[in-house]
Order: sequence, then structure tokens, then C-alpha cells
Amino acid sequence: MLIDAHIHLDKYKENDIPPLLEEAEYVIAVSMNLPSCEKTLKLSKAYAKVKAAFGFHPEQPLLSNAEEEALFDWIRHHAHDMVAIGEVGLPYYLRQEKAIDDRSYEALLERFIVLAKELNKPIVLHAVYEDAAIVCDLLEKHHVTKAHFHWFKGDEEVIERMIHNGYFISVTPDCTYETEIQDLIKKYPIELLMVETDGPWPFEGPFNNKRTSPWMMDHSMGVIASIKGLTTEEAARIITRNTTMFYNL
Repeated sequence: MLIDAHIHLDKYKENDIPPLLEEAEYVIAVSMNLPSCEKTLKLSKAYAKVKAAFGFHPEQPLLSNAEEEALFDWIRHHAHDMVAIGEVGLPYYLRQEKAIDDRSYEALLERFIVLAKELNKPIVLHAVYEDAAIVCDLLEKHHVTKAHFHWFKGDEEVIERMIHNGYFISVTPDCTYETEIQDLIKKYPIELLMVETDGPWPFEGPFNNKRTSPWMMDHSMGVIASIKGLTTEEAARIITRNTTMFYNL
């Protein structure tokens, strides 16, 4: 039984959640916005396996000042109900579609980093390619070290920087068919690895037309074990320990 280090549980149908949770030891359920945070909180109260993270997904329009303040106030009020700030980050994919105000997104992310430090919580990050270097700058500026870059992709320089800083990454089931992710697994120390589904995001290859759920992580673990020269059981033990310690489960 593995820990799904990143899943959007609030996006699943209610009836699908109990059988999904049977496939995992725990799930780290991240949030998209305030309504998502509220639903994730309810799920964490209903199911012991659900550990909540509260945040604002960056691949969407920014909040008004009043909405932003309401979200931050809500998170502070419910800090004891969460294991992390997340998901937060920078809008890499949104930027490919239209012109956006990068500085405003960076300012919002910096506020979340400061909040994570204030509340002494880990931070779950959506930051890929060139955005990862910007996020590293902000984390270093505020001396925040407990950072988890989910479904990470990036160049050699930022990978080395993140390893040096002790930042964690998690890989999705696409590691079974994406050479880019397999190469990343080769470079990244297993002591800084986690596995995730990012469900309900769909996957290809052996998972084509299948509903994303934690059983897929068994296949990810097989790939990681093979690349690292370990048995699946050894790799699973290390990665489960990583996730348990990072999120204080």
C-alpha cells in the first residue's frame, strides 16, 4: 500500500472515493481554490486516509484582493486540519495559451511561501521547466526547505540546484512510458522521491481509458526500482518512508 503524494480527490465522484482509498495507505489531497479547500477539508474529516493540503492552483485566473484575503484567512483558521500548503506555484501552461501578469502570480506564490513558513508546513509546488528556477529563488529567499515539486520537469541546472537544497519531487504513472521522466528518476536521489497520481488526470500507455487511481503507483514503483537497481519492495519502503516523514503522517 503506497502513499499517493498528490491527488485532486475533490474532483472525483463521491461514490468513487471509498474504493479508490482502499488502494492507498494515505493520499495527500491538494486543493485548487477556496471551494476546493472546503471540500477537501470535508473529505479529510470523513476519511482517515485523506490528508489535506490547502492552496490555490496557479493554472487559473488570479483572485481579487478580497478573495485572496478570504482564502488566506480560511487557511490560517484551518491550519491544524492540513498537512501542507498546496497546490500552489506558477502558471506555466496557462502562459502558453495567453498573456498573463507573471509578476502578480509570483507575488501570490511568495505570499504562500511566507504562509508556509509562518505555519511551519511543507509546501506543494506546481513549477516546471523555467518556472522551477524562479520558485527556487523564492524558497531560498525565505529559507523554506520543506518543498515538494509535484510532477516535476526541468533542466540539468535546476535539477542539481533542487537536489542540493533537498527539495522533494514526485513522479506520476507517466514514468512508465515517458523517457524524460525516466531520465529524471535516474538523476534524482531516491531519498528525495515520492510517487503520485495527480488524479483524476488521465494517463496514456498502459493506462489509456482507465480512471486514474492509486493502483497505478505500483507500476511507477516498478519503474523506479528497475532504474535504481532495487527490488520493488525496497523502493516502496524507501519512498513510503520519504512521504511519511515529509508530511509527518
